Amino acid sequence: ETAAFEFASLHEVLERVGDAATSLVLVLDHVTDPGNLGAAVRSADVAGADAVIVPGRRTAAVNSVAFKAAAGALAHMPLVQETNLARTLETLKAAGYWVAGADADAETLVWDAEMNGRLAIVVGAEGEGLSRLLKERCDFLVRLPVAGHVDSLNVAQAASVLAFEWVRRTSRG
Repeated sequence: ETAAFEFASLHEVLERVGDAATSLVLVLDHVTDPGNLGAAVRSADVAGADAVIVPGRRTAAVNSVAFKAAAGALAHMPLVQETNLARTLETLKAAGYWVAGADADAETLVWDAEMNGRLAIVVGAEGEGLSRLLKERCDFLVRLPVAGHVDSLNVAQAASVLAFEWVRRTSRG
């Protein structure tokens, strides 16, 4: 038996980030698979993100599957659980973040978007994508180009590609 996972607070994350010119936050909208949660946390950590944010309900459990997929990243990456993600996006905007939503139907390719500076990337659950309310709260929507027969990546893989486009743009790593 172990103690329940301790989530970080958004307030603490924003205080630690301070007025840094670059910061990345990954927001997972109703990602319910613990393997995807862990893999997304791992990618966020490798990309140098400052936090991963999940909703209070309809989200993956932080369990042994998530820990295994995270490969140790859950010990380092602040995981924030917020009751209202729409309000959380507004808090991030007030703290100087641009909010980019991943949407397969977006007109703008990720390569053509402003994926730098202080950025929150929002990805939605597989199948459902972003909720309507979160889509409306995003400053812009982006899509990944698709050249093959399948129309999208796994949510954790998509989060990784988007995070590393931010890394490329901010010359980190």
